[in-house]
Amino acid sequence: MHTSHRDLLGNVVTLADAASLGPLNDFVEGFIACEARVVNVLNVADTEPSPLVQACCAALHMFAESGDAPRNAAPFIEAARRSTMKITPREKSFVEAVAAWVDGDLPRAIALHEEQASEHPRDLASLKLGQYHLFNLGNSPGMLRIALAALPAAADVPYLHGMAAFGWEQCHLLTQAETASRHAIGMREKEPWAQHALAHVMLTQGRISEGLDFMRSVSGQWTDLNSFMVTHNWWHLALFALELDDTEAVLDLYDRQVWGVVKDYSQDQIGAVSLLARLEIAGVNVGERWQDVADHLAPRLDDHVQPFLDLQYLYGLARAGRTEAGVLLSRIEAFADRAPAWASTAWQQVAVPAALGLLAHANGDWHGAVEGLGRALPQLQSIGGSHAQRDLFEQLHLDAQLRAGHWRSAQHLMQQRANACPQSLRLKRQLRPVYAALGLPEVSQ
Repeated sequence: MHTSHRDLLGNVVTLADAASLGPLNDFVEGFIACEARVVNVLNVADTEPSPLVQACCAALHMFAESGDAPRNAAPFIEAARRSTMKITPREKSFVEAVAAWVDGDLPRAIALHEEQASEHPRDLASLKLGQYHLFNLGNSPGMLRIALAALPAAADVPYLHGMAAFGWEQCHLLTQAETASRHAIGMREKEPWAQHALAHVMLTQGRISEGLDFMRSVSGQWTDLNSFMVTHNWWHLALFALELDDTEAVLDLYDRQVWGVVKDYSQDQIGAVSLLARLEIAGVNVGERWQDVADHLAPRLDDHVQPFLDLQYLYGLARAGRTEAGVLLSRIEAFADRAPAWASTAWQQVAVPAALGLLAHANGDWHGAVEGLGRALPQLQSIGGSHAQRDLFEQLHLDAQLRAGHWRSAQHLMQQRANACPQSLRLKRQLRPVYAALGLPEVSQ
């Protein structure tokens, strides 16, 4: 016996037990609101045969972004497919989209989520999942398009405006991104994804002091969030402080807010790697901090979930002086040869040369770093991540040029950055030796 209900967004859901609706709603709203309660649906995994509930549980396992995630998620998809419950086309499509993800077929998963956004535009959990996949493939226009498809039917949901804001921002449409972010925050003050999108806008536009003040002003709202959202928003706050050369504050933020919430989680790990690397680029001695991060990266040598993740795992291991870095490099090269066709460019033409460049940089081979990273940068978007996250690789490439004494190239790249971010005290400081080496007067803008 099963009955139909409606989730908090009005979508029909088919459940065997009406008591499962609460945990299912926790998944739906928890996912789009970036809240930790998203995991509550796992509490009914053993008692609720609903294919939709089982697919939600599978998705949660996949979010671990680990090599064994598909194996852990597969039993839930199998249970969903074995079910004899009569479910709606929307529910069936969601199950099949998650199943495609578990099977490693992201193009099919994305196609199903895009279709869902048009046919069932209030299925915002599906939409956010589609955005997640598009983001990881570097498809910014797709991220925006899928959000815009749902807006006419779901404009009353603040989280959708936050999703649209990030799509606008990743397409470099910053005015629209800020408008959408502020609209979402106006509807719901605690909207961490919209706050995050607005931080992106301010960083990109060089509004460093404003960005720092804004993120500090809303940081008290970062409660009950998933570890990625809370650590990532603090990471963004730290980036503003780093541009202002407040390195003591950045180290404190790293120790208290960015690293240590869920050390086994992929996103927390790359946030730590990225911030430590940026601190070192800024000339800060980070002490033994690499060692703790590396202890949690070492089990990930066979993951290969996303090249964007593998590259940061490799750099973190290398900066800690761990031999596993060389092992991961060889496994990245081997995986690139067998990557699916839709991912081959990202792995073969970006991940492999970038990995060589990152290992070279970590080991002080500046010329090798310039060469490897230089080959990867033109197609870097294909590995996913945001502009702000991928900027790490550009900063490491520039750092290698400085250390190799490539003063003309360094000036060409760094002055453009300083022009775009005139409030950056870090860039002003780092430009002084460049102009001295070139025999030019120091230029202040």
